[in-house]
Amino acid sequence: MASTQQTGIRRELEAADKAAGASLRPAVDWHSINWRRANRNVRRLQSRIAQAQQQGKKRKVRALQFILTRSHSGRCLAVRRITENPGKRTPGVDGQLLDTPAKKAQAVEKLVTEDYKTQPLKRIYIPKNTGRKLRPLSIPTMQDRARQALHLLALDPTAETTADPNSYGFRKERSVADAIDQSFKTLCRTTSPQWILEGDIKSCFDEISQEWLLSHIPMDRKILRKWLEAGFIEQRVHYPTIAGTPQGGIISPALMNMTLDGLESLLRTNFPIRSGKKVHLTRFADDFIITGTSKEILENEVKPLITEFLNERGLQLSKSKTRITHINDGFEFLGSNIRKYKGKLLIKPSRQNVQSFLAEIKTTIRENLHTPVNRLLRLLNPKIRGWALFHRSTVSKEIYGYVDNYIFCELERWMLRRHPCKSLRWCHQKYFTRVGDRNYVLQGIIEDRRGKPRVIRLEKARDVKIKRHIKIKADANPYDPEWEVYFEERSALQMKDSHKGYGKMVKLWFDQNGRCPQCGEKITRETGWHIHHRIRLVDGGNNSMANLALMHPTCHQQLHAGTDQQHTYCESPHPP
Repeated sequence: MASTQQTGIRRELEAADKAAGASLRPAVDWHSINWRRANRNVRRLQSRIAQAQQQGKKRKVRALQFILTRSHSGRCLAVRRITENPGKRTPGVDGQLLDTPAKKAQAVEKLVTEDYKTQPLKRIYIPKNTGRKLRPLSIPTMQDRARQALHLLALDPTAETTADPNSYGFRKERSVADAIDQSFKTLCRTTSPQWILEGDIKSCFDEISQEWLLSHIPMDRKILRKWLEAGFIEQRVHYPTIAGTPQGGIISPALMNMTLDGLESLLRTNFPIRSGKKVHLTRFADDFIITGTSKEILENEVKPLITEFLNERGLQLSKSKTRITHINDGFEFLGSNIRKYKGKLLIKPSRQNVQSFLAEIKTTIRENLHTPVNRLLRLLNPKIRGWALFHRSTVSKEIYGYVDNYIFCELERWMLRRHPCKSLRWCHQKYFTRVGDRNYVLQGIIEDRRGKPRVIRLEKARDVKIKRHIKIKADANPYDPEWEVYFEERSALQMKDSHKGYGKMVKLWFDQNGRCPQCGEKITRETGWHIHHRIRLVDGGNNSMANLALMHPTCHQQLHAGTDQQHTYCESPHPP
């Protein structure tokens, strides 16, 4: 049996070596790539990696990862990912961007080369949530990002398969709302544990032991070592990196998660259910909470165990942020305040989160003193809507009203600064209008794509309805074919709930079964979407449902580039 498995793996490796030959493949034309076939090939290999990992076949996992990282489909999707995310306009130390189809095609071809050399990272600093301290961010070059994205395609199925069930940060199909709901389920009952250890790891990305990563991460160690030892450039001076993984690399979150995975199983082994100590972990990236029946258990038994676990990985708990709290006193976790009031657990937006959001709104309004109303509304509405949707699954209605009132007062000050010689009543008459039974509605006029005027109004946080979030199942694996139907149903519910105000877009999504008509892949919040007019507006088309289609941004660009039916070669559709 073992010899048969070895023969199969050897055949796959030989096929990969043959497919990696650049001389056998024509030059890449970015707008002619068959994305449907590329996605199908990569997804098939990722599913096989996940299944092999579940069966404990480590050699087969390495062989399939080898095939995927050298496949044409994987290289195309890696370049596509880094040119669609928000960081696509941020260059590395070389100042290069992949902003044209020719450059993207060239990047795909460069991923074939085996003599790969990393470039140093560009070090910048961004403010932390508190606004007082700065967080170092190390930015790789676009070519290094593409290489990381390629290896992440092969590593992520293993990371998902071996991950802790109640880990929710930087994982596919998981969110902050899942972590908050898990906290609620752990603490809401009268028999639930009453004490919570709030844990935070000090400089997690910057302090992870590189030797531990090289010994335990199942990927090409030569490539990983090059990334870890690339160093960074700050003010034209090169500094070496002796610890950590760059916070800014596309693969770094997966490396961090794999470093911390195993903590939940360690706690379950040392504190089984029959012990009655009710020790449970909920983790989001490097922030976590651990429950217990008493302060002494958390202080004397759980905390030393965590400290030992982290020390093996070169990490340590942050003394300033790690504390033990009673549920009646409440604690803050991921922007929410979790506390019991007379035995009833309520989760609300935290005071710090609300103040941070209102400070951002205040800054936006004050920096746009002479901005036309319609442009100001375009700046404010996404912020208000996004913050309200983030907290819609918590007890937020009263705080929504407070936020709306604060924004109204800030807008009154904005009007008086624009017109210092006018009265507040005059400003109300100039800027506000009445809509239905609601007074003092700020509105403006914008032009749609056809140049026709359209009314835009200030959105209210209180208009967002409170809706209980349905938590993802702890063992759900997006790379396991057995969970395919579950994730499709969950995606449909999320799309319907998150975009209720966009009736036409939601109807298009359901009419297309949630898939792009160009490539056949799912359209999600992560992929983004464009609305395509089958007959262009300039050619007499309209905005009727029959003339619209929902597509991925890249597929939309490909369609408008005049793509014919000739596609570049991406692996055979048959399994290798």
